[in-house]
Amino acid sequence: MRIGIIGAGAIAHFLLQHLNEQRVGDLVVTSVLVRNREKYEPLVDKYQVALYTDVTAFLDSGVDIVVEAADIQAVEELVPTVLVKKPIVVISVGALAYEPLLTQLLTLAEQHQHALHLPSGAIGGLDLIQNAAVLGTMTNVSLTTRKPAYSLLDEEISEAKVIFKGTAREAIKLYPKNMNVSIVLALASLGFEQTTVTLIADPEIMQNIHQIKVIGDFGEVTIEVKNNPLPANPKTSYLAAMSIIGTLKRLNSMLIIGG
Repeated sequence: MRIGIIGAGAIAHFLLQHLNEQRVGDLVVTSVLVRNREKYEPLVDKYQVALYTDVTAFLDSGVDIVVEAADIQAVEELVPTVLVKKPIVVISVGALAYEPLLTQLLTLAEQHQHALHLPSGAIGGLDLIQNAAVLGTMTNVSLTTRKPAYSLLDEEISEAKVIFKGTAREAIKLYPKNMNVSIVLALASLGFEQTTVTLIADPEIMQNIHQIKVIGDFGEVTIEVKNNPLPANPKTSYLAAMSIIGTLKRLNSMLIIGG
């Protein structure tokens, strides 16, 4: 499978390293879309990829699927164009909290039969949560996220501090680089307004800890994930980067587990 990546930051480098250097099945990155070609020219020889600054040329380069690994702005500006020609894996899911954009992307995906894939990111159990929501009997969904204080606050604190409590939509608006988890969870369950989020800055931890609680007629589910940060970017979770590769691998798999 030939993969095109939008962006050349920490996640893009993670994918290039693992797919082009270490090889994972038949997955290979062949094209990278960047704003500044000169800045990223070293990627060409290091990973044997082609660089593009024009989205049309990028999409016409023979890629089978695109991975957005840039930012919310890239989702708003580029993903609609991509969906007309290719399926896409979107990482900056905070953009989808803006419902007119989400509606536009889903309409394009349906019209052109190109799927919009959202990796599970830093959490797990989304297949179970989607199954629990299928009959509309889910009543409560909450996410409590604890992160190292230094990744959230400029000042030092001596004990854990709740810095946000509200809806998933509010969470991603205030913390666009830290709360993608809340958007994926909301889309898998009760929606942006009915998913409650608590964000805690904790000076005693070095991991990101996500606890999900779901209640409904089926019973109760609690999921806790302790996640190390990506070494190249402490604001990105290791598991989130790995989930992209997992998503890509499953697209060609003849054994579908869960879902």
